[in-house]
Amino acid sequence: MDNNNNNNNTNTTNNNNNVVTQLQRQYVDYSASLHREGVLDDQFTQLQKLQDDSSPEFVLEVVSLFFQDSEKLINQMAAALESPQNVDFMKVDSHVHQLKGSSSSVGANKVKNSCMAFRTNCEAQNYEGCVRCLQQVNHDCNVLKGKLQALFKLEEQIVAAGGSVPTVD
Repeated sequence: MDNNNNNNNTNTTNNNNNVVTQLQRQYVDYSASLHREGVLDDQFTQLQKLQDDSSPEFVLEVVSLFFQDSEKLINQMAAALESPQNVDFMKVDSHVHQLKGSSSSVGANKVKNSCMAFRTNCEAQNYEGCVRCLQQVNHDCNVLKGKLQALFKLEEQIVAAGGSVPTVD
């Protein structure tokens, strides 16, 4: 009877190890795909390296603040672009510049690149171009949010299964 219990415990441990290994592989593959697709850049990896046992939620907290700020900035840009005849392009550009900087600091590569195009349209005082860029920035932020939520969910699953989140270079 004791042998049966030991076998069951061994099987449970092996199953957990398999689950952890599979989740870790998914995490590494998904993270690599985000970099390959240009959604994230090396700055995000640097951010991850700052996370440790003393601040296990560091990246999640930084990214959450980024999304709070980006939502506020996007709303301010949208408000500034409401009336085509009365646009303060310098004000819009200031908001875009702020979003570009914070995107760069968290490694949000696609958002940063969209902001660069947006700034070009602000400098040219191209209203239609600015509206298109605002839509693109908003889209890129929403896509990024969904993809990072999926990445953080994988992290949670790995930890819940008793594993550790792999470091990605």
